[in-house]
Amino acid sequence: MFKKFTTTDKLLFISALASLVFSEVLFFQGEKQEAIFLGLWVPSILAFGIYLKLINNTKND
Repeated sequence: MFKKFTTTDKLLFISALASLVFSEVLFFQGEKQEAIFLGLWVPSILAFGIYLKLINNTKND
């Protein structure tokens, strides 16, 4: 499954996952505002990855 991913895809996925984990750590440590702010970056990072994929597909067509 991961053989289809490019290096950029893997880095974006790892950064989104790290943001999610760090957000949960902050939340359970009582830093709720910072955790929510950091957690909002997860969908943004994944959406940016989708955007990059769409641009790459249109250049190849």
